[in-house]
Amino acid sequence: MQAAPAPPLAEPSSPGATDTTVLVLGGYGFFGRRLVSRLAAGPGLRLIVAGRSLAAAGDLVARLAPAARSELHARALDARSPSFADALGALAPDVVVDASGPFQGADHRVAAACIAGRAHYIDLADGREFVAGIGALDEAARDAGVSVVSGASTVPALSSAAVTHLARDLSALHSIDIGISPGNRTERGLSTVRGILTYCGRPIPSGNGATTFGWIGSWRHAYPAPVGSRLLSPCDVPDLVLLPAAYPGGPAVRFGAGLELEVLHRGLNAMAWMARLGLVRDWSRHARILARIADLFRHRGTDAGAMHVTVHGEDRAGAPVSRTWQLTATAGDGPYVPTLAATALVRKLQAGVPSPGARPCVDLLELADFERASEGLAIRTAVIA
Repeated sequence: MQAAPAPPLAEPSSPGATDTTVLVLGGYGFFGRRLVSRLAAGPGLRLIVAGRSLAAAGDLVARLAPAARSELHARALDARSPSFADALGALAPDVVVDASGPFQGADHRVAAACIAGRAHYIDLADGREFVAGIGALDEAARDAGVSVVSGASTVPALSSAAVTHLARDLSALHSIDIGISPGNRTERGLSTVRGILTYCGRPIPSGNGATTFGWIGSWRHAYPAPVGSRLLSPCDVPDLVLLPAAYPGGPAVRFGAGLELEVLHRGLNAMAWMARLGLVRDWSRHARILARIADLFRHRGTDAGAMHVTVHGEDRAGAPVSRTWQLTATAGDGPYVPTLAATALVRKLQAGVPSPGARPCVDLLELADFERASEGLAIRTAVIA
């Protein structure tokens, strides 16, 4: 069946010449609206905020319009609809950013539609299989002359940028340790909760060859003030399979995420054991009610979150070296961190420097790109030699 013609876009929120049209799928969602706000603060873009609800997209456009330096439009568009490719063709964007999530268990049909429409594609995915599998579209992307980048998020985009910076003069890496812990009072999205629960109690790759299960087991990491000591537990991320092959020495990779409140973290550990023992088949089916239960504790804790990347390796003389990069986010700005890579990539595409092909977002950006993308936010980074 042929799709109905796409209705015209609303009038732009601000006048002025633009040179790049960017379609943001899930543009009014948890991460999407933060990404749009960062992009709208810069000039030269024609931003289309898209999702299944035209009213929600329009509300965001109205809120951002007064301070926007780029055009803003609202559009009703379902990325999972069979008519998506036709609708995409009618809009003819230069760049598509998929912020709709969750990506665990999803396929690459949106990216494939973008290739067919000769639009660059970026997503904020952190699902291991989704991000690691994007290379299957490499030949098609090269033939179309478009850039397809998956995992433009905290992992693996930011984490790999930190690893590359820390390992810049090392001859080999032996291990990489990564951890993320958001503040309890920081807003959290339902798709993020659902994504975390998909691997709760399930086997995940392990950097040391041992069997590891999502959210089973824990360790502590001391972050700088005001974050402090946080519990971390194993989580399934693309870094576990992508980073060992990306750096000399084939380093073992450990990744942990944690909740600020120990009662919630230990509760998630218990849920993981229930899944491991077969008492619960899939916790992600209960994401909405579990998110509501967690919200009952929102008055406790802080709005401060942190991330760290530590590398252990050796220099060219064979001497052991250990270095750590860390990030702290306050004032509730932690949820902006997963949008910084996509912000930086859009700006690079706007500048006309695309690299055709399909690849995970590993070592495509430098820490300086993230620093520019985070200007004005309560996000601070430091390197500890």
